[in-house]
Amino acid sequence: MLSILSKLLIALLLVLAVSGALADDKPDGLTPEDYYDFQFISDPQMAPDGGKVAFVRATVSDDRESRESAIWLVGTDGETEPRRFTRGDSDSQPRWSPDGQSLAFVSGRDDSTQLYVMPVDGGEAQAVTEIEQGSIAGFEWLPGGEGFLLTLNLDPAVDDPTQEKEEDETPEADVTLIDRAVYKTESAGLLDDSRLGLWRLDRESGELDALLQPSDWQVHNARVSPDGEVVAFNADRDGGEFDGDFNQDLYLLTLEDGDVRRLDTPEGRSEMAAFSPDGRDLIFHHHNDRYEPTQIHRLDIASGDRAQWHDGMDLSVGNLLWAGDQPHFQADYRGSRPIFHLSDEGNDWRMLLGEAASISGLSLSEDGRRMAYTLEDEVSLAEVYVADGDGDNPRRLTRFNDELLAERSLLPLERFEFSTDGDFKLDGFLLRPVGFEAGQRYPVILNIKGGPGGMWGHQWFHEKQMMAAKGYAVIFTNYRGSSGYGHAFSDAVRLDYGGVDFRDNMQLVDEALARHDWMDEDRLYVTGGSHGGFLTNWITTQTDRFRAAVTQRSVASWLSEAGTQAFPPKFMAAEFGGNLWENFDYYWSRSPLRYADQVTTPTYIIHSDQDQITPIGQGQEWYYALLNNEVETGMAIFHGEGHGLSRAGKPVNLVKRLQLILDWFERYE
Repeated sequence: MLSILSKLLIALLLVLAVSGALADDKPDGLTPEDYYDFQFISDPQMAPDGGKVAFVRATVSDDRESRESAIWLVGTDGETEPRRFTRGDSDSQPRWSPDGQSLAFVSGRDDSTQLYVMPVDGGEAQAVTEIEQGSIAGFEWLPGGEGFLLTLNLDPAVDDPTQEKEEDETPEADVTLIDRAVYKTESAGLLDDSRLGLWRLDRESGELDALLQPSDWQVHNARVSPDGEVVAFNADRDGGEFDGDFNQDLYLLTLEDGDVRRLDTPEGRSEMAAFSPDGRDLIFHHHNDRYEPTQIHRLDIASGDRAQWHDGMDLSVGNLLWAGDQPHFQADYRGSRPIFHLSDEGNDWRMLLGEAASISGLSLSEDGRRMAYTLEDEVSLAEVYVADGDGDNPRRLTRFNDELLAERSLLPLERFEFSTDGDFKLDGFLLRPVGFEAGQRYPVILNIKGGPGGMWGHQWFHEKQMMAAKGYAVIFTNYRGSSGYGHAFSDAVRLDYGGVDFRDNMQLVDEALARHDWMDEDRLYVTGGSHGGFLTNWITTQTDRFRAAVTQRSVASWLSEAGTQAFPPKFMAAEFGGNLWENFDYYWSRSPLRYADQVTTPTYIIHSDQDQITPIGQGQEWYYALLNNEVETGMAIFHGEGHGLSRAGKPVNLVKRLQLILDWFERYE
């Protein structure tokens, strides 16, 4: 017979065994390697009759070097399963024909990127372009379905982009000749003489006709009117775009005779025009100056009468669509990206969908009574949804990531509000560690968003969930300068880099520690990218509170940044209140390099050698400075990557970046 002590011991062992089994059954958090299994859903396009949605599904390739994409279809009844529509591995930009019987899309199959058309009820995809020179920058069906309006990026000297370029056997110097202020971009690197122009493609004959092929200016945001008679676009026809000028005007091109006329828009930048369903009006974005709010204006095309519909002070307006009675638009809003309706009463707007979530890729049926979009939040990757045009009856149509995410512990954000020194209200966001237990003390990562424009919040950010899975609390804020909180808030950082943005992030740390006694104030870490990288550097020059830092695509010196990044002198002068010689003290006094001898925080530097926004020299200067001052440091340079490594880099590089961040912090735990 067992003694009482033996029975108690056996009972205790059973309890521990059951507890262990339960703990083993609890899903783990995300790891960097989980990225390889994500499925990325984008660009939902509602069929004209509202019965189907076409969208793009992308996955990581087997070699983890790239992503493969195909077009899929799903019915809006919520009862049919999504089905793959195209068989290529680089298919994108699905667009419905006006009668809804065909889909056009861009594909990189057969060693060239062309426009294809495929019947919805089945059949083979047929290439309708044979572009040999230049590239397709955009396209739109003509309303009758007889052809397409193409925006081609092409050397203006080329008369026929379907002809192969003649190769000259005479050896030529490998050189880029530069004579304009805008000579490189993040997406294209060093620019050549190509310009964005308009061409018309006849679907039946395949004939390609030039409509506008300017040599000293470019066509942007071309849209065909509902009757197919005119095309609206914005441009700087004075050529100032290549010198960094801000102004753009709206134009109408008559397709029948090629006549181009400028519309009467205010001084400043007018762009992104959308036609009303009857074709009589245009709505468009307007900025009075580079750092002024994004307004919405409405223009009667026939009379020229114009009215301001939205002043941009409360909402930073994004995509504009007009189908049905009233326009829809998207905007950042306190950590979310909802859909709004805009009424005829000026600034009277109403949120339809998207609170505590982020919506993108909005498209509408022809009558505006049904919408398609993707929706994501901090625990869900983007999936396809549909809803009525007024926002009622939202329904989810795809669940590509459900199986994977169900096997992982994912945590929602906790949001709290606090006041700043400028009487603004700030949102703080907290992600608790996976497996959080009361009474335990946990390390904290301050993760700083880039920008300073833009916004973080209820979006899918896998890196934050991966940090939480490693046992860290993650905190962040949309500091002054961010969008989503009104124009005055976003403008507050102007001419104060390293000022209000720094104080807001440090106040976030103090607020979080004061609210949560389980946060260990002696185990603080900091990271950020782009402007967040600048602030990471800046913070370590101002305080030694953090055990370790990881700075990504950062700025070390505004002096060298001004002369090497993609933005031209006019842009930098506007951003910094003058050029280097007019406002030298501000450029230098707000450069982390100026105070690098005060840094003691162990810092890892992540940079990319093709970054044109914060060029590689910025990371190298910071590494050099830390070495000079005997700070523990290391540097990772990703080859062939640009500023967007964390979002669109090669998957294997993107995952390695995440591993490096976590490894550096673990080293100092």
